[in-house]
Amino acid sequence: MAWQPGPDGNQVPLWPESLAILAPETDNMPETVGNGSRLVAGRTWNFATYVSRPTMTIYPPKGQNTGVAILVLPGGGYKAVAMDLEGTEICDWITQHGMTCILLKYRVPQAWHQDENRVGQPPDVQLPLQDAQRAMGLLRQRASSYDIDSDKIGVIGFSAGGHLGAAVSNAEKRTYELIDAADHESSQPDFAILHYPGRLWDRSRPKTSLKLAPWVEISADAPPTLLIHAMNDRVDDIRHSMAYGLALNDVGVPVDMRFYAKGCHAFGLRPTSDPITVEWPGLVAKWLQNINVL
Repeated sequence: MAWQPGPDGNQVPLWPESLAILAPETDNMPETVGNGSRLVAGRTWNFATYVSRPTMTIYPPKGQNTGVAILVLPGGGYKAVAMDLEGTEICDWITQHGMTCILLKYRVPQAWHQDENRVGQPPDVQLPLQDAQRAMGLLRQRASSYDIDSDKIGVIGFSAGGHLGAAVSNAEKRTYELIDAADHESSQPDFAILHYPGRLWDRSRPKTSLKLAPWVEISADAPPTLLIHAMNDRVDDIRHSMAYGLALNDVGVPVDMRFYAKGCHAFGLRPTSDPITVEWPGLVAKWLQNINVL
């Protein structure tokens, strides 16, 4: 059974159904919704996997509309998409602040083996990156109908979604053949908020090195970026954020980094005793004001 939003969300397909691009290249399995085995803040979380028909779900702002829109990129290791923990729960916070939230359910191939010497995005990133680029183009093309400002469309990503946010931020050209007018719109976000991203730091080198992974490309046209990470994250080392932030700074991209001693990984918006889990929303709101988005 495919994931479906609640009554507040309007789910729309990203691609024309006839496109061959939608055929999964790895596992021919139907989309499935499951529960994560690890509790987060004492609660379960849900994910979608084997996604071959990507969608974006539009959640309108509550109260006064600021015109700002944020595309939410959940994590899941590119094998699943954490639809509530790093998806709908994030949208609830975004819409309460007068912003339109768009939740991306991107394609998640199931087979990939890491190659530290690879140049270019790993195979399981290629389809999600196409989906993120497509969503950004559709949002800009449909800005008037969604009542959003086409110059204030950003991304917020978590874990693998944080890496995806970095990828779409730096991809200056489409990674697929253009199919309609939406693909002639810019696919780079106007701002990026990345939580505990991975796959950015070259793990094959000593920890004293902050060299980027060989597939990471940096563009001087990447948007202002905020990185949020916990020092004790054992899933995605904080060096992923450090290496990426320094690389952005080196080419002149405005970047802010907020690091906390504790918080571990994949806390989403669920409060725990670790300060990062309750303080990051305020940091994001203040940062959006600082860069003149809010």
